[in-house]
Amino acid sequence: MKKNKLKVLFAERKPALNGWLSIASSFTAEIMASQGYDSITVDLQHGALDYSSALPMLQAMRASDVVPMARVPWLDPGAIMKMLDAGALGIICPMINSREEAERLVSYMRYPPVGTRSFGPTRANFSAGPGYGPDADEEILSFAMIETADGMRNLDAICATPGLDGVYIGPADLTLGLTGRRHRTGFDREEPEIVEAIRAVALAARKAGIRAALHTGTPDYAAKAIGWGFDLVTVSNDVRLLAGASEASVARFRSLVAEAPPEPRGIDAAKGY
Repeated sequence: MKKNKLKVLFAERKPALNGWLSIASSFTAEIMASQGYDSITVDLQHGALDYSSALPMLQAMRASDVVPMARVPWLDPGAIMKMLDAGALGIICPMINSREEAERLVSYMRYPPVGTRSFGPTRANFSAGPGYGPDADEEILSFAMIETADGMRNLDAICATPGLDGVYIGPADLTLGLTGRRHRTGFDREEPEIVEAIRAVALAARKAGIRAALHTGTPDYAAKAIGWGFDLVTVSNDVRLLAGASEASVARFRSLVAEAPPEPRGIDAAKGY
């Protein structure tokens, strides 16, 4: 089985950049995977896609040297195992609130006797290379999302879960969980209490010897998070990147036209137009 490049980066103490896919398109996946990300995550929780969309997206990413991952909809063994069988080399699971839930996540991702994963890597047998069965437990990454008040209260216990590779912060839900609706939702938190919580997750992960990951909205905030001790950062997603580039292009066009109005479009009698 081929080596998981994220694990190699982590072992070398190098930060990893993760891309995010919410649009059900193998072409979008192919484009994003070729841009230089270390990993790309297909979002089955909030993304506009399901398994039938995710499978060809994972296939399209294979042409690039990128680690394919998936955020599953919930802590559901069927969904987790099916995405692993489809070739995901990492699973991000939302709303992990306790060590017991983290233990279940790890169990669903490991074959017996370590875990309870059923054997049937239909596509992974080919996409991951020879030796998938014996090596999968060592190469697949499990990330538990910390995004609730319960998750923060049980943070140390979650991080100490045997076999868990890392914790992943969903800053929008974490803000809702800790402060309700006192603050806007979204990424790149600047509120002192939320920044403190974000940095506490990175510290807890480091103390437990596992990895910390954070979803961000901009490269600037992502770089700051690496300075806080995060090992993996996600910057935006395909939806926001497409919208942002389109908005900037339209705004630039409108601005240029407003600054230099075109010449009158009256009919030129001599030319006939």
